[in-house]
Amino acid sequence: MSNKKVKIAIFGGRKAAESLCHEADLVGRGIAERGWVLLCGGRGGIMEAVSRACREAGGTVIGILPGEDDSDANPWVDITIPTGIGFARNAILAAACNAAVAIGGHYGTLSEIAYALHYQKPLIQLNSWNIPGSIPAENAADVLQKLDVLINKKESL
Repeated sequence: MSNKKVKIAIFGGRKAAESLCHEADLVGRGIAERGWVLLCGGRGGIMEAVSRACREAGGTVIGILPGEDDSDANPWVDITIPTGIGFARNAILAAACNAAVAIGGHYGTLSEIAYALHYQKPLIQLNSWNIPGSIPAENAADVLQKLDVLINKKESL
């Protein structure tokens, strides 16, 4: 991989159980500790949990927002990218990352998963849609271990 920063997309619902938000928190911290950049939808639920943890650990958070302005972004997003294209922004999120992680979620997350697989991005799922081509994980530590392997493999090519 080049000297550009690794970008990890997190897909997940605006509403999520506390246990999944805790896992998202751990993933966000791990992303920051590795010096990777977090991409997400920039709003609430899983997106807010992972954003907060990444930022608190010194990482960078980019929110690809569905609306036309910054007002929907959670307070932990460093860089907002308002698209004005609604859920079609899911394609941008999937195309821009080096790897993706789906944590829980509903139909919006399902569309992000589909885009990631279409763009042939490595996709790890934690308590999310079990789609052929995705890599299941047991918990946040497992997600991070699998990301380490995937990203290091890409860097060695």
